[in-house]
Order: sequence, then C-alpha cells, then structure tokens
Amino acid sequence: MNKIIFSIIFTFLFINNSFADQIRMAYLEVKEVQKNNFDIIFKSPLKFNRKLDIKPEFPQECHKTSISKNQFVNKAYLSTFKIECTNGLLGQTIYVNGLKQIKTDLLLKLDLLDSNAQTVLISKDKNSYTIAKQPSAWQVSKTYTLLGIEHILHGFDHLLFVLSLLLIVKNFRTLVWTITAFTLAHSITLAGVTFGYLKLPQQPVEAVIALSIMFLAMEVLHKQRGINGIASKFPWIVSFTFGLLHGFGFAGALAEIGLPEQSVPLALLFFNVGVESGQLMFVSVVISLGFIIKKLLQTKQLNIAKTIMVYGIGSMASFWFVERVSAF
Repeated sequence: MNKIIFSIIFTFLFINNSFADQIRMAYLEVKEVQKNNFDIIFKSPLKFNRKLDIKPEFPQECHKTSISKNQFVNKAYLSTFKIECTNGLLGQTIYVNGLKQIKTDLLLKLDLLDSNAQTVLISKDKNSYTIAKQPSAWQVSKTYTLLGIEHILHGFDHLLFVLSLLLIVKNFRTLVWTITAFTLAHSITLAGVTFGYLKLPQQPVEAVIALSIMFLAMEVLHKQRGINGIASKFPWIVSFTFGLLHGFGFAGALAEIGLPEQSVPLALLFFNVGVESGQLMFVSVVISLGFIIKKLLQTKQLNIAKTIMVYGIGSMASFWFVERVSAF
C-alpha cells in the first residue's frame, strides 16, 4: 500500500497552488450592542484579488446608522458598519445575495441581547436564515458537521500528515489502528481545550504540526532505504502522539468559529463528526486512486515518483515551519 499512495501528492500540490485563488467561506457577524442597535462585520473572500459580488440583506425596517468602513485584509474584503432595526431581529430573516452565483457559503454569527449566541451556516442552496431565540438541535448538528468537514478539507497540513502516515502503513489492519489512534488523540485535546482543561499557545502548536509532517517525511525516506524507524514499527503510537497536537490546531479553528452557549457538547460532538467524516473521505479517495495508479505504473516508476513527492512534502512542511516560527 505504501508504494501506491504517492500519486495523490500530485493532486495536493496542484490544490495547494490553487489555494491563492480559491473561494473561501464568507463571514457575517451581527452583534446587538444596544436595544435594536447592531454592529455588523462582513467579510467576503477575494477571487484574483477582486471583491466578490456577495451582499447581506437585512429586513426593510433596518437602516444604516453609520458609514461603512471598507478595507482589504488577509485576502478578504472587510466591511464594518452599524444598523438600527425598529423591531429588533428576533423572528426576522437575513438574506445573503450572490452565494449561488459564486458557489460559496457564509458563516453567520449572531449575538443578540435577548437570545443565546448562535452560529449558522448559510448555504448557496438556501441563502437566508430566520433568527430564532435559540437554534434547534438539528440546526446545531447540521451546522457544526458541515463546519468540521469544511475545516478538515481545507486543512492542508492536517491532510498531509494523514497522507504521510498512509505512505508508511503496510496493510489495511495497521491503517485502521493508525487512523483510529489519530482520531482518538485529537478528539481528546479538542474536547480538553473546548471545556477549558487544556491550553497551549496556538502559534507554537501550528509550528510543531509542520515539524510533525517533516518527521514523517523523513521516516518515509528511511523506510525506502530499509531503515525501519518508530513510525514504521509503531505507526499508531506516532499518530496518537502527534494527533494530540493536531487536536490543539482543530480547537483553535473551533474557537474562531465559536460555540452556541446552550449547546456546547452537541456542537463539539458534531464538529468532531464532521472532521472525521472529511478525514475518512480523504483516506478513501487516496486509497482508491492509489490502486488505480498501481495498475498504470511499474514498481520502479512508483518508487522514483514517491521519493520525489516525499521530498516535496518535506520541503512544504519546512516552509510552513519557518513561516510559522517567524510569525511568533
């Protein structure tokens, strides 16, 4: 199995080069600062450094009470302003125009005085949300499952770590144990951070995650040369150990999203379900494509290409490490 996974790296290198122009999720935050008065933060992703045609639409009885302050920040268009709504926003509907044409979603965060804070995913297929006093269990489950899938499929470093593990694993049974160990480990730290039992600064964590990928790349090369390191002998131990660290990374992303106060355990559970679903989707695709490539290429060609790609993984992880350390 370890000889046939390399080809998927070609795809990931292509995806990584495309990330600069990838359409990411839009963001809208509505915070009630006084009765019926709201601060608005709207962030729209850029495409080829141009603002996308996405626009939130509030109820007719709402009107702006300040001039919009607009700027480009971190490859996004950021707009902040204030509105006043005569009857408040509970029971009212917010629309987001342009999602279907752009083919992206929007994360809506609501913090109203007379209701619990809530986070909702507005999709391109349903571009509106009617604000309830508190979201239903179904709404929380659906939103955080989708957010978990979104996060892992855009978490290129996490996926490269899993991919590196697949390059080391010899058989399906070992693969199951290895992935299970990774899942268990990052679930522990994700829950620990969310409930306040664990804490680590985010920037050093992200740097060490890059180091974990570099370590696995070296282990793959050693294995090719007939040297069985700890990752080859006990891949589940390595995946569990580094999985604890990756859990802090997932927790950082979840902290940015926010959790509904009345449904923290439920939101945490389904965010983790989404992460695992996305991870299993990725593993399934890698294995399937690996078997196809095995039929097309000879063993010698596979080994040569695998070596080149492992150096590519290591180089990319090294770049991330330097970049993240320099940001301390």
